[in-house]
Parts: sequence; C-alpha cells; structure tokens
Amino acid sequence: MEPFRDRITSEDELREWYRQPPELTQRKRVDRLDDHCRAFIEHSPFVLVGTAAPDGTADVSPKGGPPGFVVSLDERRLAIPDLAGNNLLDSLTNLLHHSGVGLLFLVPGRDETLRVNGRGCITRDPDVLAACAVKDRAPTAAIGVEVVEAFVHCAKAFRRGDVWDPKAWPDQSRLASAACMLRDHVELGDLPEETVTQFLEDGYAQTMWEPGG
Repeated sequence: MEPFRDRITSEDELREWYRQPPELTQRKRVDRLDDHCRAFIEHSPFVLVGTAAPDGTADVSPKGGPPGFVVSLDERRLAIPDLAGNNLLDSLTNLLHHSGVGLLFLVPGRDETLRVNGRGCITRDPDVLAACAVKDRAPTAAIGVEVVEAFVHCAKAFRRGDVWDPKAWPDQSRLASAACMLRDHVELGDLPEETVTQFLEDGYAQTMWEPGG
C-alpha cells in the first residue's frame, strides 16, 4: 500500500494552512451542559460515540433510542444506556483503557448538532441505570460521561450534504443491501440474500429494546 505523500506533521505547519477560528467560535465552547445543551439532548434520538483504543485506533459507535434516551444527570454528567448490540464491545473496551470520549448528538431535521467531549466510564450505579431506563426497562450498564466541554456545531456539513432533504438523497438502486454486504463480508457463499435479510430482521425484532449483555 502506497503511503500518503506531502503530509502535514506539526501543529505549526497545520496553522500555516488554516486561518485562526473567529473569536465567537472559540468562545462557544462551555465546560458544562447548560439549559440549551440539556434541551438538545432531551430532543435527540441519536448520538455518535467516539472512543480510542490503547494503540491509537479509533472507533465511532451509533446509539439510538426514544428522544431523551441519553440522560443529562446534571450540568456535568450524562448517561448513555447500553442496549443490545453486536457484543463486540468496542466502545466499552476502549473506555476501560482510555477515558476520552467524544459525542455528537443529532436531532432529525435540525442541521446544527451538539458536540460533547469528556471522560467516560462504564457504570452499574442503580440510580443512574434507573434514570436512563428505556421503554420502562433499566439497562444492566451505562456509559457515564463527565463533561469537559460542550458546544453547538455549525450547520454547514449537514447543509452541504442535504442530509434531511429527501429530494437530494442518492439513488440506492446500485447500492448493495445490508444483507448482501454481510453475506459477502463474512463469505457465506451462495446463501440467498432473502435468508440473510430474514436473519437480520429476526435479530432486530428480538433484541431491539433488550439491555446489553
């Protein structure tokens, strides 16, 4: 594999290529969840969770639930319930070794997003688990985050991609289905796509609201 050439390798060199951020942009970072941040989280049904492994490799995991499934316990702490997934436990394992965590909250139809950075852990505190119950079921564990900074991210990325405009969505006729991608990735041979699709849908139905474990 050919390495990338002409790479920028220092912050000084990087800043030679980019303007300094405006003062307003620099000031928008706050060290807590103010009322606006907490309201945004209460309206969000989807968050991306970024973590890092000890060797420096990164992972981003999607988490979803009813709006407000992520709970702001106070202005310095929030909790993300752990619902049933693939049990690879990438995010959770990373947090055991490196507490740094980055969150990106989305609200459907809203071009701005909310970024929260902090220190994460895995908690089984009964009070925390009760606070972030989903569908009246408390999780067996949750990701607890101590907030270091929070800020609203501008709308340019979502507007450039027309993310919420169905008329701008790409034609998917030449995009393989998730079942086909899975079959080929794990080399299941000529197993019918319909069989893999049914397997996926059965799994979704059985574990959609199950706690992780």
